[in-house]
Amino acid sequence: MTTKISMIRYLYKNNRFEILVNSEAAFNYKYMKKYNQSKIFISDEVYIDSKKGIRFPTGKLLSIFGTNNIENIKKIILDKGELNLTTEQRRNMIEQRKKQIIEFISKSFIDPKSNLPHPTIRIEQAINNSKVSINLSQNINEQVKYIIDKIRVLLPLKSSSYIKISIIIPNRYAFKSYPMLKTIGKLIQSSYEKDGSLKAIVEIQAALKTIMIDKLNIMTKNTALVEVINDGK
Repeated sequence: MTTKISMIRYLYKNNRFEILVNSEAAFNYKYMKKYNQSKIFISDEVYIDSKKGIRFPTGKLLSIFGTNNIENIKKIILDKGELNLTTEQRRNMIEQRKKQIIEFISKSFIDPKSNLPHPTIRIEQAINNSKVSINLSQNINEQVKYIIDKIRVLLPLKSSSYIKISIIIPNRYAFKSYPMLKTIGKLIQSSYEKDGSLKAIVEIQAALKTIMIDKLNIMTKNTALVEVINDGK
């Protein structure tokens, strides 16, 4: 299989540094958090302009980075620089960013008519129909605000109130219930008691309280103890 080569550019102290990397390995390292550097670097060269083959003077690298260890310098450029993404990588990043935005909207807003969260597919359709584009270079918080403003015309949104719930799950159901607590809301704290039961405090949308209790009752055969400790008001 042919190795795809990409470039990482790092602007520092009015200088431009470029290194050549294995496109897939560098992407996995920077964005997928797979910390394996062994297959990332294509060469030991640090360039001013990699396309023209103009190398950065070794002596000047020492004065700028305080070391002449090329491996350390490349690691700095890898960590702090910007990877020139392939078309496929950019598409995957856009889809990932889009999912993050949809998840945020789903957890932060409800339908004012039903007082329930909008299904994620409905939020995605509103984003697609409003024809807003996902911009990877824009701060995600700013982009969320922009997208919310755009889709309100198509999708009624009301800020969701949050409540905190104390939960005690018996030993025999604790392990399989734990993942649900993390996905339905924000797990504030959790601990296992001496008898193996799971004690947790979860912050969720007020609209999800009934749904969460129903799921817990099914999982634990109505043995979970649930108490609202903060009504969100």
